[in-house]
Amino acid sequence: MTEQDILKTLEDTDALLNGHFELRSGLHSNRFFQCANLLRFPRIAGGLCEALVQKLEAAADTSNVTAVISPALGGIIVGHEVARSMDKPCIFAEKLDDKLVMRRFKIKPGERYVVAEDVITRGGRVQETIDLVEGAGAEVAAILVLVDRSAGKAKFDAPLYSLLQMSPEVWDPEDCPMCAAKEPFVHPGS
Repeated sequence: MTEQDILKTLEDTDALLNGHFELRSGLHSNRFFQCANLLRFPRIAGGLCEALVQKLEAAADTSNVTAVISPALGGIIVGHEVARSMDKPCIFAEKLDDKLVMRRFKIKPGERYVVAEDVITRGGRVQETIDLVEGAGAEVAAILVLVDRSAGKAKFDAPLYSLLQMSPEVWDPEDCPMCAAKEPFVHPGS
């Protein structure tokens, strides 16, 4: 599957939107990945997650991975599909007072996890998930994301694999040309 195929799939499923968006990071952008639209199509989403796992397995030995963990909410389905493809259990971290916590599952020292997420811009939720894993004495073997909006600029201590790397234009609100033109923005997915 080529990058163009992936991009077309995202557009065809309305997962790639154009407009004026305020991202969770507080930055503004003219493009937004609404992966929830992609995830409405289980076979398509499952196929992309399987392609992501194949990318990981071509680069690294995953035999000692214990499970897959993802941050709620967007990463849960991606984590589930990645875990299904890897034939591993999956767990997720949940938001509590806008911070990720482990409520339903336990991470044990010595376990090894793959962190799965739908989209990253700066990687804040992925880093919070990594911190939960490492704080429990476990290890992150790899990070898998469908779309890396940072175009490789988000850095972690574990290797990052994505199906698509791109860097849509983003602006601080005071520098946003759409704000200057008084175009209203939306908070997609929030």
